[in-house]
Amino acid sequence: MKKNVVLKAIFVFLFGLSLSVGANAQLFSKGDKVINLGIGVPSYLGGSGYETKIPLVSGSFDYGLLDGLLEGKASIGVGGYLGYTSNRFNIKYTGGNYGYDFSYLIIGPRASFHYNPIDKLDTYGGLLLGYNIVSSSTYGRADQYVKPDNESRFTPALYVGARYYFVDNIAVFAEVGYGISLIEVGISFKF
Repeated sequence: MKKNVVLKAIFVFLFGLSLSVGANAQLFSKGDKVINLGIGVPSYLGGSGYETKIPLVSGSFDYGLLDGLLEGKASIGVGGYLGYTSNRFNIKYTGGNYGYDFSYLIIGPRASFHYNPIDKLDTYGGLLLGYNIVSSSTYGRADQYVKPDNESRFTPALYVGARYYFVDNIAVFAEVGYGISLIEVGISFKF
């Protein structure tokens, strides 16, 4: 319930920004290259009862493919995504505990639609077509029981985000989404 309220508030905020007027130069345009380095929490990978060992650490790349849309305020970008996270499922019993450790490596292409509503703010949304490479191990007496899921799989993700440029080529970013993590924050470098 609390996650839904936070997610809705962020979507309303970003939508409100997109309706603002007075944008100057387009912040993301054809030929631009942006690298995002971020940390995301909580992860959608795993399930109920899992403890995060390493929060999502990610890097993504965005390349400006097309610009000049919506009266020069919008553009389209393509790029890639690489992320890593790990968690643990711990089962406690009278004689101790046992469980499973999981790690997830997510890689894939992503596409985004950018809209620059106001100076220094680049808002965007998109789709990641990720592939989740899963590995796991057991500890304690877990190897006597059911083997953990080691199946790698296709993991699509939707996201909306914003970058605020405090200088011409360095920004802070925040993304909310579904598929990999709820909230991801970090720093962006444009070159």
